[in-house]
Amino acid sequence: QVQLRESGGGLVQAGASLRLSCAISGTIFNFNTMAWYRQAPGNQRELVATITNGGTTNYVDSVKGRFTISRDNAKNTVSLQMNSLKPEDTAVYYCNAVYIVTSYWGQGTQVTVSS
Repeated sequence: QVQLRESGGGLVQAGASLRLSCAISGTIFNFNTMAWYRQAPGNQRELVATITNGGTTNYVDSVKGRFTISRDNAKNTVSLQMNSLKPEDTAVYYCNAVYIVTSYWGQGTQVTVSS
């Protein structure tokens, strides 16, 4: 059984930084792709950033230059460093990990950015 647990969310002012972390427990290591998604009220879940097991990263245009995704394969963790936060970054952030064709999700952590 695989469990993903996010941490690091909170309430910050615009321009501040937060670092989200996702710890993965279970019997699977070396996930193919790990990612962060977010969902704001009334919106669909949006892909924010991905990182492959080789370290290739991709970001949605709205966070490029501000967010950085990283992973530690030895610790089975994935993180999202978020700088220069904006009110429009407010959402529940979800950790995701894909192994072959199975996708695993965390429960989410709330990020609220006040103006």
